[in-house]
Amino acid sequence: MIILFSNLIISKFIRNHDDTADKKVRENYGILSSIMGLIVNFILFLIELIIGFMLNSIAVIADAFHNLADVSSSLVTLIGFKLSSKPADKEHPFGHGRIEYLSSLLVSAIILVVGFEFVKSSFLRIVHPEETKFNLISFIIIIIAIPLKLWLSHFNKYIGKKINSSALSAAGADALNDVFILSGVIISLLVWASFHISVDGYVGIVVAIFIIFSGFSIMKSTIDPLLGQAPDPALVKNIKSLAIKYDLIIGIHDLIIHNYGPTRSMASFHAEVPYNVPIMKIHDEIDRAEKEISEKLNMLIVIHMDPILTDSEEVNETRKEVSYILKKFPQINSFHDFRIVGTGDHKKLIFDIVITFDVNISKDSENQLINNIENEIRRVHPKYEAIITIDRDYTETL
Repeated sequence: MIILFSNLIISKFIRNHDDTADKKVRENYGILSSIMGLIVNFILFLIELIIGFMLNSIAVIADAFHNLADVSSSLVTLIGFKLSSKPADKEHPFGHGRIEYLSSLLVSAIILVVGFEFVKSSFLRIVHPEETKFNLISFIIIIIAIPLKLWLSHFNKYIGKKINSSALSAAGADALNDVFILSGVIISLLVWASFHISVDGYVGIVVAIFIIFSGFSIMKSTIDPLLGQAPDPALVKNIKSLAIKYDLIIGIHDLIIHNYGPTRSMASFHAEVPYNVPIMKIHDEIDRAEKEISEKLNMLIVIHMDPILTDSEEVNETRKEVSYILKKFPQINSFHDFRIVGTGDHKKLIFDIVITFDVNISKDSENQLINNIENEIRRVHPKYEAIITIDRDYTETL
């Protein structure tokens, strides 16, 4: 029923709602979600503020102003979606998508301020308790607010998942927190009605903790992409699988994905190609791969060509031997750009090794690792000099 009602609203107000890859459709989703949040939270703010003063309940008043903060959050999100949809310009060649993250950051700051203010108010109510008035009509109105918040939580999360918006997903989680908060308010009213024991201040503290936790959660989910979090593993896998479908791309490495806001990403990687194919033929295929993958994934793709030997028995055999040696070092994920240069007894093995970010090694440890690998290679090939570069996997996730 909840999903049907949500889909009914979406189909009513958003044209071409299934085309979520379209930037205008995505913007309309964000606007619709923000407007629904404005309406529901403002109604609840007015209801709870009136009830809070009628019951003389700091917990109810606390949640009323939490709803007002949610109104402000919805307004900021609405403005953020409008501004983030602005096209690229001279000053911002990758668009304005990160404004959506900044709006979420502002929302989290508003929530945190409200939370800390009500920690103070609730503590004062504990120190100086006052009688809480119980009113059946007001009690019923609070209960009615719970399904409204449940629906709003589902609606925000549903749209957040549909358009890949961390801001709306966080808003959904915040609305779900309100359900628990309202449940706590109901408990405090029932305790007073049954036992005439005032737990209002304590419940207010719990309400404030929920608010603060929600604010920190939203802030963390917003700061991560701004700092440059690891990309979605599904996207990484998709890029790799699409790339190696091209006949002249043997493998890829050094994949880096840059996020300039939701649906505004670019990726670059090195494509290993056969050395003995005419350069113009390879160039044409790389150009085609860039264009087709960019269109399929709705992101900018840049590919660098790395020619490799594919018909050298010496290179192939030595690569296998080096692969076996590197298995002795568990901190190494993979290696690439393997080649042999020089002639006669003076040859060099040149390659990059990739280590994981969860291995925190110092510069001295890096040098020691390289020395250990060189010694292992020298035991097998005394006349080869190994030149090794340490690389990182920028698509690594926990």
